[in-house]
Amino acid sequence: MRAVIMHAPGDVRVDEVEKARLVEPTDAVIRVTATCICGSDLWPYRGIEEVNGPSPMGHEYIGVVEEIGGEVKDIAVGDFVVGSFVASDNTCEICQAGYQSRCIHQVMMAAVGTQSDYARIPLADGTLVKVDGEPTEKQTKSLLSASDVLGTGWFAAVAAEAGPGKTVAVVGDGAVGLLAILAAQRLGAERIIAMSRHADRQELARKFGATDIVEERGEEGVARVKELTGGYGAHSTVEAVGTQESMLQAIHSTRPGGHVGYVGVSHGVELDGLALFLSTVSLLGGPAPVRRFLPELIELIMNDEIDPGAVFDLELPLEQAAEGYRAMDERRATKVLLTL
Repeated sequence: MRAVIMHAPGDVRVDEVEKARLVEPTDAVIRVTATCICGSDLWPYRGIEEVNGPSPMGHEYIGVVEEIGGEVKDIAVGDFVVGSFVASDNTCEICQAGYQSRCIHQVMMAAVGTQSDYARIPLADGTLVKVDGEPTEKQTKSLLSASDVLGTGWFAAVAAEAGPGKTVAVVGDGAVGLLAILAAQRLGAERIIAMSRHADRQELARKFGATDIVEERGEEGVARVKELTGGYGAHSTVEAVGTQESMLQAIHSTRPGGHVGYVGVSHGVELDGLALFLSTVSLLGGPAPVRRFLPELIELIMNDEIDPGAVFDLELPLEQAAEGYRAMDERRATKVLLTL
């Protein structure tokens, strides 16, 4: 089968590899019908994360079940499914508490790779969710977003306790940040401040529900948020980048007693204990438990109540994956969908 392989920073190729197969009796193999490139894939692409030899790429996926292991009971061959970027059993105590991304048996799908014709899905019963009906092309794109960026943005908004009467600030205007805006709007936020310098992303942010745009960054951005909120700061802030600057901007933009939902993959982030203590804000984040939200998100998508697939602004065949990586790296695209 074809699979996207990263050989070194900046060196992405589509190689012929052994077709995905069942390994454990709890596995399923799906025929991938669409996959995509994530902002987190750019960390190794840029050399910020180490690339240890040829590595399969991708962790977002939708597809049709081709094979199931002997212990798979809830998923059947022929089902059209969406799965999380973290495989989980969905039965352990951590999963039952709603944190499937930290399941005691978790498997990170990035280690498996889903930018390929087929993919092995560990813990299939706990990871995959069947989609009823025949999705339209628009719905298909949105279902793919649910596999990671929509679910991650949704978790960020929930972790930040976005809701009625709240002002929400979103640091980061990539796909996750934009979909956190959509989530905050659905959760009933009264005001949503998008921190963005890019006109095309600002336009999409407003489409998803942003009421204000702040172009300033760092402490200037913080000052602008404070100005917009009568000196108080936001009730709820989403951090969707993963850098020192973005984390501090998020914390400092939040009023005392407020909440920060952080989902940017942290690189070089260090927090001063006393400064954090005096900020009097709550922090909750990490790898998003997408599986918790998938049934609700699939229903919203299939009922045409939300259109998160709008974050895909470049669509390429799998064979052109390298161009997709370049486009995202150079900020010529927000989110690249790869067709098979």
